[in-house]
Amino acid sequence: MAEEYQYEPSASPRAREQVELYESSGGAQGNTQRDTGVPVIIITCVGAKTNKLRKTPVIKVESGGIYALVASRGGSPNNPHWYHNLVANPDKVKIQDGPDRFDVTVRAVEGKERDIWWDHAVSTFPRYAEYQEKTDRQIPILIATRR
Repeated sequence: MAEEYQYEPSASPRAREQVELYESSGGAQGNTQRDTGVPVIIITCVGAKTNKLRKTPVIKVESGGIYALVASRGGSPNNPHWYHNLVANPDKVKIQDGPDRFDVTVRAVEGKERDIWWDHAVSTFPRYAEYQEKTDRQIPILIATRR
């Protein structure tokens, strides 16, 4: 995928620097969410509008090799940009989890399946429950499975 698209680093210095550290160390550094100690993964996707590669650190919510990507954006009223990129290009996504990099396909989950993943996400990162209380939107969850 990288050969087909030009990489455009995040406009957020914090995200950009974390991605650079994570990738340059093979996932040995920059692998937690700020000072929480909660593990993160790096999502690489294709921009829905720009058609450029985008890389974003997100909280690692995983079970049995399947990843839940929680589009919380800290409880803001809008979904994060990466969410729209994944929805627009669900088969043009990679995950880096530590040193491992692999292609995934993503899909949104709803209903009972979403409830199960939501509970797992909140048990992984309890602040998700606070973020949901801050916003009127239901925080979306995308499931990523290896291709």
